[in-house]
Amino acid sequence: MHVELFAADRVVLVAAGIGTRAPRRRTEGRIAAARCYGTLVTLDPTGVVLVTRGARLTIADLFRSWGQHLGAHRMASFRATAIAAFVNGRRRPGPAGRIRLRRHAEIVLEVGPHVPPHRAYRFPPGD
Repeated sequence: MHVELFAADRVVLVAAGIGTRAPRRRTEGRIAAARCYGTLVTLDPTGVVLVTRGARLTIADLFRSWGQHLGAHRMASFRATAIAAFVNGRRRPGPAGRIRLRRHAEIVLEVGPHVPPHRAYRFPPGD
């Protein structure tokens, strides 16, 4: 899946290396190798999240693995009255943290001014 985060008129990058254990080898900003990989992994800062087949994970699991906060009024270090969530371009009611991480889903979370969400992401071959 692909995750995009917007807060306070900024794009928030999803870090490379989530779900990997050091030592890591980086090539051109991408994780080329790591000691081990978890069930949820990011290899580069593009927002593409890889999940082991059969794992039933949510966006809250991504934030927990990343070490960032996600709640009703906070996303990472950004606070707001609410977090707007979109899946494949459609508004998703309820807590953002409950959104399931599904293959080829386009997930957008926003804090602050509305940014029209993408409905899809062009995944590289094999992802």
